[in-house]
Amino acid sequence: MLRSTNLKNISKKFAIARNSASFKENEAMRAITYSMDLLLPGLYIWLLGFSFRIGGSVPDDIPYKYPGKIHSNTGIALVLPGYRIFTTYQGSYDPQQTSNTGTNSF
Repeated sequence: MLRSTNLKNISKKFAIARNSASFKENEAMRAITYSMDLLLPGLYIWLLGFSFRIGGSVPDDIPYKYPGKIHSNTGIALVLPGYRIFTTYQGSYDPQQTSNTGTNSF
């Protein structure tokens, strides 16, 4: 019991989380997406079900929930002050939605 409590505290402090299907795991990826989208300085790494974030911020969901997504299973990004970003991710942050015709639209 003590070990799991310590791991939870470390996870919260350094924003380390596994991101498969659970709410907390999706929130870690949302924080990375939000931070990269706003060019907030930090180091962001996501690899399959693992994500790691140093810097950045948690999404501000007022007045609406931030809808951005990273459409890649793996990647790394370094955002420096002055709006400089170096990343392996080249996609959009827009959520992919399907229309009534069954095709993807952005």
